[in-house]
Amino acid sequence: MQNLEDRSDLENRTDDEDWFKGVDARFKTKSAYMRYNCESRIRGYMKEVVEATKTIEKAKVRAEFEKASRSLAEMLKNARNNGSYFDRTEEEPDRLCTQEGWFTCQGSFDQELCPSFHSINPYSSQESRVFFSTWNLDHRIEKKRTVIPALLDALHNHKSVDVNLNYFYRMLFTRENLKLVHIVCHKKGAHNLQCDTKEIFRRAGNTQKGKQKVVGKKRRLL
Repeated sequence: MQNLEDRSDLENRTDDEDWFKGVDARFKTKSAYMRYNCESRIRGYMKEVVEATKTIEKAKVRAEFEKASRSLAEMLKNARNNGSYFDRTEEEPDRLCTQEGWFTCQGSFDQELCPSFHSINPYSSQESRVFFSTWNLDHRIEKKRTVIPALLDALHNHKSVDVNLNYFYRMLFTRENLKLVHIVCHKKGAHNLQCDTKEIFRRAGNTQKGKQKVVGKKRRLL
């Protein structure tokens, strides 16, 4: 990989056709494809949330979970599926790479840094782009083992409006809980990290304010 020619300074399809081998013709720039690549990964997480609906037996709980899922999907749509993480043309707080396209492994879920200093520039060559697909966006607090079950559990005795969906959105789809890791640094065993119980539900004050507004509207209508 280190002996390959670095063509990361080229962005357009017409300037580096080799990089785009196997990439759909609708993508005219490297950044556009890399954004799509990230969006696809994160949309996959949303699909897993939706699929969890099939495991719910109680109709009321299923209905509330479906409401929560729709809200999460809308939040993700408004954020353009957080595709900016792989797009080097985005502003620094919104991307995971340098302006040149270099990504650095952030280390396993239980480490502050990658001890091997793994790095890659998928913008540099076709081979690097393909190899980058083996890097993972790993959930520190695990998506399937912990986050989705915590959301399900919260909705067994509460309505979706009582649940802090913003917290679950952050845990499922944002850098607050995602780490970009080289395949070697991706630990697949149980992480044994739990959701913050103080964040799962909306604050009582905020919920009460919402109820008061609704009551106020009803009174005006009467």
